[in-house]
Amino acid sequence: MLLVSPKTVYHNLGRLEQVDSTTGAYYRQMAQDALADTDLSLTWRQAIANRLNQANHRLEMRTATANDSY
Repeated sequence: MLLVSPKTVYHNLGRLEQVDSTTGAYYRQMAQDALADTDLSLTWRQAIANRLNQANHRLEMRTATANDSY
């Protein structure tokens, strides 16, 4: 069961580039939890998956620095 609303999860994924890496990791974990929640509508899970995929792609394109763990 998801502890926050899917709208919050979706919104947080849109803010990943504005938060520190620890908060970003927490937001990504919230998204993974939402995707695993079969009680959540397919529409919400698809929207969250799409936004998470976009965020992951942006992360791939970013240059890593010495403080990045991935």
